[in-house]
Amino acid sequence: MKFSINARLQNGLGRAGAIETPHGTIETPAFIPVATKATVKSLAPEQIRDVVGAQAVLSNTYHLYLQPGTDVLAKAGGLGRFMNWSDPTFTDSGGFQAFSLQGGMKGRKSKFLESQDTVDQDGGQIVEGEGVGEIDQADAPGLAKVDDDGVTFKSIIDGSTHRFTPERSIEIQHAIGADIIFAFDECAPPGADYEYQKRAVERTHAWAERCLLWHTDQVSMNRAQGMSVALPALFGIVQGGGDEDLRRLSARTIGHMDVGGNGFDGFGIGGTFEKKDMGTAVGWVCSELPEDKPRHLLGIGEPADIILGIEHGADTFDCVAPTRQARNGTAYVKGGRINLTNARFTTDLLPIDPSCSCYACTRYTRAYISHLFKAKEMLAATLVSIHNLYFLVDLAKRARLAIVEGRWNEFKSLSV
Repeated sequence: MKFSINARLQNGLGRAGAIETPHGTIETPAFIPVATKATVKSLAPEQIRDVVGAQAVLSNTYHLYLQPGTDVLAKAGGLGRFMNWSDPTFTDSGGFQAFSLQGGMKGRKSKFLESQDTVDQDGGQIVEGEGVGEIDQADAPGLAKVDDDGVTFKSIIDGSTHRFTPERSIEIQHAIGADIIFAFDECAPPGADYEYQKRAVERTHAWAERCLLWHTDQVSMNRAQGMSVALPALFGIVQGGGDEDLRRLSARTIGHMDVGGNGFDGFGIGGTFEKKDMGTAVGWVCSELPEDKPRHLLGIGEPADIILGIEHGADTFDCVAPTRQARNGTAYVKGGRINLTNARFTTDLLPIDPSCSCYACTRYTRAYISHLFKAKEMLAATLVSIHNLYFLVDLAKRARLAIVEGRWNEFKSLSV
């Protein structure tokens, strides 16, 4: 993997760049749709690429490990071939889902969904996402136990017992075959106190070193055997909650970690922040991380939050919220969100968002999509998922152009 920076914000940490992978180049900033179980819900891979315009997808290690299993994925030639996706792929570490089995994650929202910039314009109920991957079924207290070596958990499918360690997570991700993978980390629950966050950071750092060691040994072994198979790029994850000292310490530690002359290829920013501190906290991390490597902000799916993340140095983003909300009738529009199941859209012949040029908005009306939801037709979720994903993918593309052309302030003022 290679990363290059093409332009920078004059008065910020944001940049426009490019991540080169074996399956193509990701121009950044970029929003990455989540294909949790090797599928973006309700959409075909061709729609993700050609209709939404996404450059990559991110799948979930926890779910793919349980079903269909890494043996199936390896036999199929890896994640991309398995799901008929020829462009770049990411996998997360599976840690978030495993830790959610302890309990304490119930109701966890996509980290910054409570922005007043994204309130439902109709007063309707909004079903919110939960960060990276999906844990609806998995949020069952007592099904996991964490120790300094890893986490033991029960399958949400058949109740069987499994264990993730740092080494096992990386081994599974190598078998899945994504282009970019993440180190195993401990994601502290929302509201965790300073002492818990501190322990989680220390454990995350210890696990990061073990992940890097396993990955480095695998790379060395492949080279020694003369194997030409491209191995994934490994991103380390920064934790620390909303505490500045912990965040900066974690960023410095992960950013400069070295095992046998090898460091991480990029970085993930994990955990949760207070909404009001989001930009500041991301800025703490990105100001400490090496500039010449990409930064992925995990679990971000709101337009205003993506803009803040870009401005403060993040390059790529992912979240399940756009498709999860779409399945419940909620659509992003300029200035907020609307819920198409509300009665006032029954006869509304406008597009979802009149300013949007996506497939759904240029062909269908709010009234038609409202009808589909009320009739319980599957096409409803497909059309709103296309719109929501396009909305975020296009937002990131326009942000990139604004950085390159030196008109960030104008772009930001018109987009939030």
